[in-house]
Amino acid sequence: MRVEVLGAVERRRRWSRDDKMRIIEETLAPGAVVTEIARRHGIATSLVFTWRRRARLATVAAAGPRLVPVQVAAASAESVRSIEAPAAMPARKRRSLIEIELGDGKRVSVDENVDAEALGRVLDVLSRR
Repeated sequence: MRVEVLGAVERRRRWSRDDKMRIIEETLAPGAVVTEIARRHGIATSLVFTWRRRARLATVAAAGPRLVPVQVAAASAESVRSIEAPAAMPARKRRSLIEIELGDGKRVSVDENVDAEALGRVLDVLSRR
């Protein structure tokens, strides 16, 4: 006789820290494929990636701030000059725009570097429309 319980809620499996670390280490082996490892252990690939991310963050947090040795030396005159503020910066040239209104809501805007002959051809074509 076989008995089945219908509608029972499936319980989540609890993984020990050692099991998680063992699976993470498997994924770090050269040529390892995370999806195959997850399938072999019967867990979702996303869960393995979550464990890997958390392990990496925990490692970084455990390392804490790192201090490096520093030696302070007297500054030379040359290095002091290199960090001085530069002489007055030249003011940026303002861009001059010329706006030509042709009527019927048509406008042409050009700057001071416009080719006069080309502008003449454009205005001639636009005035015929």
